[in-house]
Amino acid sequence: MKNIAIVCGGYSGEYDISVSSAKVVANNLDVRLYNSFLIVITKSSWYYQDANGHRTEINKNDFTLELEKGNPIKFDGVFNAIHGTPGEDGKLLGYFDMLNIRYTSCSADVSALTFNKYLCNKFVSAFNIKIARSVSFTAGQQIDEKTIVETLGMPLFVKPACSGSSVGITKVKEPTLLRKAIEKALEADTRVIIEEFIEGREIACGLIKNRNELIVFPLTEIVSKNEFFDYEAKYTKGMADEITPPVNLNSKAEIDIKTTSAFLYNKFDCKGFVRIDYIVSTDGIYFIEINTVPGISEASILPQQAEAMGLSISKLFTMAVENMFL
Repeated sequence: MKNIAIVCGGYSGEYDISVSSAKVVANNLDVRLYNSFLIVITKSSWYYQDANGHRTEINKNDFTLELEKGNPIKFDGVFNAIHGTPGEDGKLLGYFDMLNIRYTSCSADVSALTFNKYLCNKFVSAFNIKIARSVSFTAGQQIDEKTIVETLGMPLFVKPACSGSSVGITKVKEPTLLRKAIEKALEADTRVIIEEFIEGREIACGLIKNRNELIVFPLTEIVSKNEFFDYEAKYTKGMADEITPPVNLNSKAEIDIKTTSAFLYNKFDCKGFVRIDYIVSTDGIYFIEINTVPGISEASILPQQAEAMGLSISKLFTMAVENMFL
């Protein structure tokens, strides 16, 4: 049987969500095919914790685990369950590349590009795919708030360029609150993006490549009970409705989202499962972001989409692992 390390934790505000995701993976990977080991990654320690709570440090020189002296466990592959840095932004994946260890998610360079919303938007817009109008600044630059409001209107979204799970994002409805929102975003990253508000329905599209076949899952509409699909709405039960498939979504919008998602999956050279989010407006679809390590609990959007087409969460995870070795 193959030894699979399920890496989780990370260095961001998504730590707890990542650990929860990893436990779901561990509980659903086929034990007839894989020996799985849940590996927690923090800035101070990389470790495996057994059922009794005993921790064993990972050897970072070769990413091995020595539970028995003189008999290190070598991993055949890594299931990447780290939302945010260093798993979703490519840093950890570069380390695995140097060790020639395979992993379930997109490559290091693709992960770095997609995690940086500023660079990702530049890439996507080059293909004439609609994105919200925006301005961007780095920490220390002069920001003319009056001109921003006059150019983009109100409300506005203020985002860190590099963050996940809506950490550091604010919907600004009054010009006097813009400065505070910028400061909040800069706490999460050194670059901030300020975007116009696009009125419409938020739709998510999940995809996975199984061997040479790209599978596009049924779409999901996200209806947040907060101002937008923020961290609380994402991870607090009852704070958002996730409707798979969306009700009364016109066929043109559905086709546009699915074909655009397939196009971007291939253009980015994605691997494993990803989720791409859009706003459906009166004048078409607007790209929001691509998630290369999306939520993967039973209640998360992508597993819901897979289930809607008859694919269990266990099969979804097995498919992701099997694809590493093709």
